Parts: sequence; C-alpha cells; structure tokens
Amino acid sequence: MTPEGIVKRMLVRMLKKYDVWYFFPASNGFGSAGIPDIIAIVSGRFVGIEAKADRTRKPTALQLKCAKDIRAAGGNWFLVFDKNSCALVEQYIQDACN
Repeated sequence: MTPEGIVKRMLVRMLKKYDVWYFFPASNGFGSAGIPDIIAIVSGRFVGIEAKADRTRKPTALQLKCAKDIRAAGGNWFLVFDKNSCALVEQYIQDACN
C-alpha cells in the first residue's frame, strides 16, 4: 500500500467509527481536477478531505482553489497527512455531532 493509501485507510476507519457518509470521487479522467480525495457529509455539512502521503506533499493549485471554493460555499476542507491532522477531522466530527 502506498503512503497516501495508508492515510486514506486511516481516514476511512475514522469516518466509519462515527458512521459518517462518505465517498471517493472518480479520479479516472471523468472527474474534475482539484476535487478532494474524500467527500463526506458530517451532520448535514459538506466536508472535503485531501489526503497526502506526508507533510512535504503540498496540494496543487487546483486543489487549493477547490478548498477555497468549498469554504466560500459554507463547507469545510481538510488536508490530512498523518495521525495529528486526521485527529483534527475527528475533532470536527465530534464537535459537529454535539
């Protein structure tokens, strides 16, 4: 499994733990460039999650534009590359569910 795959697996386990609805958008040429790796709905709120192998891997310009657009529309966007950044998403889920 790739390092990014390990991060995605960690995210999926956490999302399932909280019974969060999520999906992985198509990345086979039919999707839009810049769309986050995981799309989720947390207590009725749109959440985009971009997974990276480690903190040195930076989002592309299109990914950053998509993050800005998601936030401007009232959604949330997270960049996750390790356990600590995954914990930020988990804290968001816990806060949104209370």
